[in-house]
Amino acid sequence: MTDYELLSNKANDETTARQALPEDAEAVMELLVQTATWLRSTGSAQWSGLLEGNDSHRTSDAVRRGDVFVFEEEGHLAGMVMLLRQPSDWDRELWGEEGHEGAVYVHRLAVSRLFRGKRLGRDIMEWVKNGIRFEGQDRVRLDCIADNPTLNDFYSRLGFAHCGISDAAGSEFCKYELRLPPSRPDLL
Repeated sequence: MTDYELLSNKANDETTARQALPEDAEAVMELLVQTATWLRSTGSAQWSGLLEGNDSHRTSDAVRRGDVFVFEEEGHLAGMVMLLRQPSDWDRELWGEEGHEGAVYVHRLAVSRLFRGKRLGRDIMEWVKNGIRFEGQDRVRLDCIADNPTLNDFYSRLGFAHCGISDAAGSEFCKYELRLPPSRPDLL
């Protein structure tokens, strides 16, 4: 039994969405390392721990728990996102100890460089908003580094409300939240 309802298995006309399987874990990690390498080439230290073998989100465990969703196009891994139904230690550090009931936390949104320029990141986030519903969850939360105006603008344009700034790990992070429409009452 799953605690989510897949409303759409498409992020766009070409890209399918599905829950990652254990056999996807290696490809998902390769995509994350590829993304961290690209981020470093732009001067960003974001996700740099991945390049040193430190996966703070324990991605392989998240795949086994069913918290990772992959997006494929023409048989290739085009993107991924982690959707946590329980707050991580990081989420608790940023958001505090209260108010986590009903929230799904977005982490590790990544798009393969082979698919850059196709607005797939936006399409994946639209799928998070409209393509899946989790039982008992009525909002989506995420954070991003405060000194990246492009990323902050991206989430604002998607309809996420800015909920403040928190200090963590020596940096400032913007917190965002989006309320979801009510789930169907018959979702099991």
